[in-house]
Amino acid sequence: MSVNTENTSNAMDSIKWVLVIGLLGAAVAGNYMYGELSVLVRAVTVVAIVAIAGFIAATTAKGSQFLGFAKESRLEVRKVVWPTRQEATQTTLIVLAATVVAALVLWGLDGILVRLVSLVTGLGV
Repeated sequence: MSVNTENTSNAMDSIKWVLVIGLLGAAVAGNYMYGELSVLVRAVTVVAIVAIAGFIAATTAKGSQFLGFAKESRLEVRKVVWPTRQEATQTTLIVLAATVVAALVLWGLDGILVRLVSLVTGLGV
């Protein structure tokens, strides 16, 4: 009994995904074909079609899984302890200082290696 229901659900999901892809393709093609219309009209139409396609996609099994994942992700983001402005500024300055030091060290090593290679090969710099 559950196998029959699962097959019907998979078939409906497949039909819904084809419809979603068709709607998105129609939005792209319509935006291209009706290029002479106002940008505002085309933008509102494309946003409406994408919203309809999103609602249809959300009714599929994968869509409901995605919505559940998005809700859980939002809850996890709320649990994050974000740094204060002062901590973020200090960390940024430390990263910048370390980058400058590393760049100067690499620049110095490059200069030394160029002089060594030119001395060994006899080519002037």
